[in-house]
Amino acid sequence: MRTVIAVMAIAFLASCGPEPKAAAPEPPRKAEAPKPADESRRFPKDNLISTAVVEKELLGKSFMPGGTLAKYKKGKVEYEMFVGKMPSPTDAAILLLDWRKALTGAKLIPSFGGYYGVDGSRPVFVFAKGSWITGVAGLAEKEADAQARLLAARLN
Repeated sequence: MRTVIAVMAIAFLASCGPEPKAAAPEPPRKAEAPKPADESRRFPKDNLISTAVVEKELLGKSFMPGGTLAKYKKGKVEYEMFVGKMPSPTDAAILLLDWRKALTGAKLIPSFGGYYGVDGSRPVFVFAKGSWITGVAGLAEKEADAQARLLAARLN
């Protein structure tokens, strides 16, 4: 009997060793954003030269998602319009704050709740409409406002 108790005690003590270390958890993988849809139909057709789907960093901004970029030419003036679809209206509104920081001399345009300022050497007017982040680059404020109204009317 003593032998059985001694064997059981040894087996018990052997099983009480240090716990095996758990494998380090894998860092969460960043979900790859879905490719943006071609939203060319949303742009006004007057003076339109071309449209292109940009997979990420619309207008070269790291904080911007992908979207659709339209190029226009009226006389000698060239400008662009852009649209990007966000998951929610809140996400689109948050991007406006990034734009406010990125634009030199950012000015709030109360009628749109957007900003007009200078990015590098060109003027940009950016605003959110629902889940859309959108705007006009390359036009003076008055002309950008007029084009933005045309664009906003085509967004649902």
